[in-house]
Amino acid sequence: MSGPQIVSLVAALGIMVMLFELLRRHRLREKYAVIWAVLSLGSIVVALFPRILYSASSALGLSVPSNLLFFVSIFVLLGLTLQLSYELGRTEERVRTLAEEIALLRLQVEQSRAGESSRD
Repeated sequence: MSGPQIVSLVAALGIMVMLFELLRRHRLREKYAVIWAVLSLGSIVVALFPRILYSASSALGLSVPSNLLFFVSIFVLLGLTLQLSYELGRTEERVRTLAEEIALLRLQVEQSRAGESSRD
């Protein structure tokens, strides 16, 4: 095993350990953990069997396997960014709705308090 393979393997295993620790502490939701686990397992497979990357790059007509690795990495990062942007939009909409509901409830409480004080 070469130096870059060992570094890649250690990094992927470190990510897996960190992933399980974040899950254990409830700092990461399961749906995101699945994405990171798949990416980490893919990194482990490529680190253990680099011929897969060489074979895939030659099958796609790429002369340098790292080009395939960077190409796939860019699309994975774009996909993650798109998914997180979608989640952020949903969360912002939910926060706005909840803030409006709280404002209406506060108005009702204030109106009921004002009605009770005017009766006294």
